[in-house]
Amino acid sequence: MSLLTVKNSTPLCLLQDAGRFGVRHLGVTQGGALDWVSMAWANRLLSNALDAAVIEITLGGLTLSAESDCCLALAGADLGAMLDDRSVAPWRSFFVRKGQQLRFTQPVSGARAYLAAPGGFDAFDVLGSRATVGREGLGGLDGTGKALREGDQLRYCGLSFELHTLPDHLIPNVDEARPLDVVLGAQIGQFSGLSLFDAFNSNWTLDSRADRMGQRLLGPELIYQGKPMISEGIPLGAIQVPPDGQPIVLLNDRQTIGGYPRLGALTPLSLARLAQKLPGSEVRMKAVVQEVAWREQVEVVQRLAKRV
Repeated sequence: MSLLTVKNSTPLCLLQDAGRFGVRHLGVTQGGALDWVSMAWANRLLSNALDAAVIEITLGGLTLSAESDCCLALAGADLGAMLDDRSVAPWRSFFVRKGQQLRFTQPVSGARAYLAAPGGFDAFDVLGSRATVGREGLGGLDGTGKALREGDQLRYCGLSFELHTLPDHLIPNVDEARPLDVVLGAQIGQFSGLSLFDAFNSNWTLDSRADRMGQRLLGPELIYQGKPMISEGIPLGAIQVPPDGQPIVLLNDRQTIGGYPRLGALTPLSLARLAQKLPGSEVRMKAVVQEVAWREQVEVVQRLAKRV
């Protein structure tokens, strides 16, 4: 079994996988990698299962030391990764020698990088997943929902001796500016006509008040005209509109039920793109039908299934 030792970390460096499913009726949220596409590509570069546990590194601040020779893979944001004094670009696998240190400094492009190891990182399985959810105290290295901390040892037992680089035509653009796709639904017909126009014809600024539960959007005030709601189940990507009229996109660590009206929900691919946006970035939303969203997602999964 091989080891990586954490030398420096932040509360935003977390062990994640595809998430925790089949337990929402218990009030347990999903968790998992916010940019599931980048997580899957990091694993694909090492021939891992696409949902194997990886490290989600948000905004940098992580330093790891190799306790043995190994091969790792990096995908997602460019966080200025350095292997000793050599830069490491994302979307490729690379060798690390015993004693070398891998540092993630600060964002160059995108917000979240995903580091994979052969076979996936080992950790306690809690309710079918290793995903870290701090609010619920679940997942992570010891199963109690803690972020990576100095002195933690990350174990993995797979082997990989081949280097792969993702071809340019397969690399997702983490700075892509096209609108975020929204599948309409829920209480869409109970917003004012002007609010619906503004929702899909305005620039929205990503608020710094954001975490893995949700991302607040700042822009025109959206007016809900319907009756008060009874709390109902909340899907991934749901766009809730609280009384201040500023929508909140609910992410992987969201609550399981909520009572605010909803415009609809972002598609899974748009959620992955949103996860790579930095605070202060501007986004737009575009209404799509569910069939279009599903077809685009299937195309991405098919590309992941092909040999790199």
